[in-house]
Amino acid sequence: MGGRDSDSVNSLRRRIASWRADNILRRVVRNSGYLFSSTSISAVLSFAQGIFAVRLIGMDGYGLVSGVVMLFASNVNRLLSFRMSEVVVKYLGEALAEEKHERAAAIAKGIGLVEAITSVIAFLVLLALTPWAARTFAKDSSTAPLFAFYGLSLLSNLIFETSTGVLQATDRFDRVAVINLVQSIITAVMIFADFLLKRGVWDILTAYLVGKTFTGIAVIYFAVRELNKRLGRDWYRVSLRQLTDWRSIVGFAINTNLNGTVNLFARDNAPLYLAAFRSVTEVGYFKLALNLVNMVALPIEPFIWPTYAELTRSIALHQWQETKRLLRRVSAIAGGWTLAAGGALVALGWWILPFVYGASAGPAYFSLVILLIGFGVANIFHWNRPLLLAFGQPGFPLMAMTVVCVAEIALIFLLVPRFGYLAESAIVSGFFVVAIGWIVWRGLTVLHQREISG
Repeated sequence: MGGRDSDSVNSLRRRIASWRADNILRRVVRNSGYLFSSTSISAVLSFAQGIFAVRLIGMDGYGLVSGVVMLFASNVNRLLSFRMSEVVVKYLGEALAEEKHERAAAIAKGIGLVEAITSVIAFLVLLALTPWAARTFAKDSSTAPLFAFYGLSLLSNLIFETSTGVLQATDRFDRVAVINLVQSIITAVMIFADFLLKRGVWDILTAYLVGKTFTGIAVIYFAVRELNKRLGRDWYRVSLRQLTDWRSIVGFAINTNLNGTVNLFARDNAPLYLAAFRSVTEVGYFKLALNLVNMVALPIEPFIWPTYAELTRSIALHQWQETKRLLRRVSAIAGGWTLAAGGALVALGWWILPFVYGASAGPAYFSLVILLIGFGVANIFHWNRPLLLAFGQPGFPLMAMTVVCVAEIALIFLLVPRFGYLAESAIVSGFFVVAIGWIVWRGLTVLHQREISG
């Protein structure tokens, strides 16, 4: 017995030593650590500000602000703008690694210009759709100014995606972490002040807008400063003719944007579907549950882009064993956290929700439990899409998610009008399980095929 115990201890020590010696994992954990630290504090602040917001404006007001107005403005922007951060990480990261500075400058400049144009167009479209959105989702035409007001965030975040991609590609995840933390502090302090002064919906929305505006300006500032440092202060003067492969860049951007569009209709628009078919109160239940589930996902999100950056490097160098080891280990970390945090929410949520948010928040518990299933799968396999992106195959995740999304929306239109927010929760959760499972299977198949072919 003693010999077996000794062997187990020695095996555990060797495994820990192996993890510590894994340079790729260490870089991922280091960069994730910056984001994790700020995200953890931000999660606490978000939790606190949610309590004050719900108690101040009620479930109806919370559903209107968080689940309708803010979401509609953000989704219009997501629909019309490309997910530029992914494009920048891939192409700018490659150019910097190969020390092609003029190409890197042209990439940053060109992608930034495209995003700025699409952001302005998105703002104008938002203004045009505001009356319709107020009638359809808020069920109240007088709320139209709220949509237009929060839409100003689209202009303050004119090149947010490009700037975020620059900071990720230049390994400045620490900057992103600090900015996110400061944003959370600003928003939480303003909402707490609103609570003390017994203000209303407009003031809560202003707090979110100010925080969003700070983030947009700060990210742009630090991205420009990093480009000045890496490429020289005249980097923006480089001709766009340096890019001879615009077709491949545009193709990659279109694929990633289409993937974002599918996510928008399948996941991000879920509260809006609920608002169209049911009441803002049910939107409040669903959005509150979603926010709590997102707190479980928040510590894992910082792993996604550092993991993507490392996958891109290891796959480019044909380091197949290192790639597989990285996938196993980040999944183990994510799985451990998800089981612990998700289990705690399931065990304690029934008592915590009414106690913290008020008796009216109790029905959100059932939505919380259902959503944890799908988001748990998304947490554990957070690398599903980045793996295929690193292989240069953005098309498969798009196809898989589109197929599952069509089925999801059909079920929403069929079931949500009758069964409400619980049906919505089950359908969204099922989308994650099926779509991510399919993408993971494909990514591991491609990895196995590349490993065999060398």
